[in-house]
Amino acid sequence: MKSNTLKIITVIILFISVGFNATEIINIKHVKGDMTLVVREAIENAKTKDIKLVFEKGNYFFKTDYAVGKYLYVTNHGNGFKKIIFNFEEFNSVEIEGNNSEFIFRGQVLPFYFTNLNNIKVQNITIDWDIPFSFQGDVTAINKKEGWYELKPYKKGFSWKLRKGRIEFPGINHFNFTSLGSSLSHDKETKAVDYGAWDQGLKSNYVEKRPNGILRFYDKGLKKYPRVGSVFQSKGDKKSNRYAPAFLTKNSKNVTFNYVTIHHALGMGFLFERSEDIKILNSGIFIREGSDRVMSIVADATHFANCKGDILIEGCRFEGMYDDGTNVHGTYVEVNKILDNKTVRVALKHDQQMGFEFAGVDDEIWFIKQPNPKRAETNTVTSVRVINDYFTDLTFANEIPSDLKTGDILENKTWNPTFTMRKNVIRDHRARNIIIKTPKKIIIEDNDLSSMMSSIMLRGETFYWFESGNVEEVIIRNNRFVDCAYGGMEHAILKVSPRLGKTFDKTITYDRNITFENNKIETFGNRIIWADRVDGLTIKGNTIKQTTTFKAQFPNAYLFDLIHCDNVEITKNSYSGNHKNVLKADDNSSKTLKIKKNKGFNNL
Repeated sequence: MKSNTLKIITVIILFISVGFNATEIINIKHVKGDMTLVVREAIENAKTKDIKLVFEKGNYFFKTDYAVGKYLYVTNHGNGFKKIIFNFEEFNSVEIEGNNSEFIFRGQVLPFYFTNLNNIKVQNITIDWDIPFSFQGDVTAINKKEGWYELKPYKKGFSWKLRKGRIEFPGINHFNFTSLGSSLSHDKETKAVDYGAWDQGLKSNYVEKRPNGILRFYDKGLKKYPRVGSVFQSKGDKKSNRYAPAFLTKNSKNVTFNYVTIHHALGMGFLFERSEDIKILNSGIFIREGSDRVMSIVADATHFANCKGDILIEGCRFEGMYDDGTNVHGTYVEVNKILDNKTVRVALKHDQQMGFEFAGVDDEIWFIKQPNPKRAETNTVTSVRVINDYFTDLTFANEIPSDLKTGDILENKTWNPTFTMRKNVIRDHRARNIIIKTPKKIIIEDNDLSSMMSSIMLRGETFYWFESGNVEEVIIRNNRFVDCAYGGMEHAILKVSPRLGKTFDKTITYDRNITFENNKIETFGNRIIWADRVDGLTIKGNTIKQTTTFKAQFPNAYLFDLIHCDNVEITKNSYSGNHKNVLKADDNSSKTLKIKKNKGFNNL
């Protein structure tokens, strides 16, 4: 270890349990300048497998010059060579005590990487970037006929330049986005996504410099122009704009994040792969107070891929991110080839799943055979042979189903969590508050929710994202929904909508046993529940009040819309408003539909 590093690190080994286990406490003092090498050497020179980093309170700055470099597969992000600041591998347990410090990063970096750990605890830190990977400007004028819009771009705290008629940003460490890419307009006062806004991937044909710092963007392919007076925000092209999450946790267990705040990240906030027993408590993802930014992080606040055990998110605040508040799911893989009566070759199908670990030895696997989307036989994996980041050969303990064929899909039964989300605030961001797919118990209670798209979406997908699967027990209760689904596309407070490929029967029920009860809903929109292929849906004791915040975008939509459902009960709900279209149920849904003791609805 270098002498200058020794001056700002002290090491204490604390012996516990009669000396058999040792926790090495590494005290890091606050100093100015780049702290990357200090932290790297502290971790690499640790003498035990159980460490605790304790930071003296302060603002710490991290550049990429001396970061660890490693090629990583990162689900739902771009795979590739990543620069890592806090690299935790080959440890048993890691604890970080930030003492309310701020960690400020610069450039393309994965701040925290945890893998193969038995215990993780991170608390009392705030992270941010000094320069965000985004571009934004106030919309000053539009001309649909001539195909242009004008922006007055933000300069303070942002980094960009106009080069050969194109905007390039942020220009840090030799990296630039060369097109605006994923873009949305925002309300300047609230910073929420603008009412009626659409997601758009933009590549302006030409950008012209105008007087008074105005830029004119020519784009005749624009489907929807931003509102004059709004803030237009761009995060770059889809292929490049998910570099890495703030915290990446893989193949680990007993994980707790407590009082952790994220103001910016170059992907998701908290991402977990094949990990178990996770808590995110009293934490937040939101725009720093007083900042001009309208985006916090680039993607989901929290994301769980093929996790198990108990997941709890409680007492958190998620705002300003450019994707979902949480996404919990497994992974479908497609049968590519049947090798013998016990072995199949499977393929990962989405480009942001390449290299993902679908299954391990002793995992139980469900077989799902077209055209029926229901889980069928189970079998146990005895051998895994990874061909490359796309193909894997799985050998099973017993013979595979005789009618299994190429194009059928497999789902991991072992790696599914129970999930609880309570006492959180999720609002003012792109996409859904919550999107979730796990067959184990789901509880969503006592949250304050407001969404651009559907507030809660239950959607397993056998194509595109290939995120499994159908839910079996969901309780959504005592939540407060305010003005949800205000983006330009049609959504609902609760939307249940399997996205299955053409080879699957679209009339067979998919999700089961969903209870939506005692929630308070105040919204301008029409759609409350929009359910497709659900067996067992209870809508009970909810209070629905129509607001005048915005004009209803889809005035002919129904409050309750049921498609190919069984065993739906709508009871003891109350409504205050003037929407006339209350219930739409197809013939199949009507057969077992029960309606009683509702108040204030027209013809219900």
